[in-house]
Amino acid sequence: MNSIERESIILNSAWEMIDGMVNWAMFVKSDHTRLTNLMFKTSHHQLLFIILITDSLSEVRAFRGNSVPLGLKPAPPNTQPSNLTFIFHLRQVCSDPILGAGATNLSEHIEAFGSWLEVEFEAAGVNLNAINIVADLQVARYRYIKTCGDIAKHNLARLATNAGHIRKLLKAAGHKVSEEEAYLAVKGFFNWFNDDIFLYHFSQIAEFLNNIRWAMFEYLQPEFQRSWHLTEKATPDFPVYGYRVPAEITEPLSRAMYWDLMNHVRAEPWVHRFIISEDSKQLY
Repeated sequence: MNSIERESIILNSAWEMIDGMVNWAMFVKSDHTRLTNLMFKTSHHQLLFIILITDSLSEVRAFRGNSVPLGLKPAPPNTQPSNLTFIFHLRQVCSDPILGAGATNLSEHIEAFGSWLEVEFEAAGVNLNAINIVADLQVARYRYIKTCGDIAKHNLARLATNAGHIRKLLKAAGHKVSEEEAYLAVKGFFNWFNDDIFLYHFSQIAEFLNNIRWAMFEYLQPEFQRSWHLTEKATPDFPVYGYRVPAEITEPLSRAMYWDLMNHVRAEPWVHRFIISEDSKQLY
């Protein structure tokens, strides 16, 4: 994959990830631009959202000696935590933009989300009653979100890594527990962080993601205007259109991704711009 093919894949993948999370099938629809918070339609939508955001915060990496999928670049070693998410690949686009004239606005929204994810906060009085511990846990936002998403997605047998994270958090808070006790604490950790703290955070996360989607839309408008055209098959009743795919995009997958990406920007994003009240962003 060359650079423009890689950019098409990254932007289309990011757009589709955000579409899957921030939409009016997931949330109760509101026409307001300033909101105290969003509301999930059901508790099942809440679980789906945290699973999807966890997937987007997972590192795209090589397995068993193979290269990173889709020609993407690997994150550098000993990098900042947000680079171990899809944010790393969006940063690559912003550092060398090709499809758009400039990515300053897109970069600002990506960095705002990345910085927010890396902030550590104290969760006071976390009650892990299965092991008779109440602890004040210092945890990064991205870490608790990924832990809760994995717990929501997997059974206990596949939670060794997350039990290990919980064990380290407890040790840092002055509570040394065994591996078995850490497994016992998984349910209590999930109930505390998912049902309380994540319910406080998800509206702000949705705002970050929606801002990134709108910034991608604006970034790609010049390319869409250049590329879109009516074909010779077009009629007044059937305006058949096509795209002038850049000559450098030759791989079948990247051409398909480019088409999908241009189709995304044919109209404004499904969810209008909105801002969550600052009063709903003060805790954690």
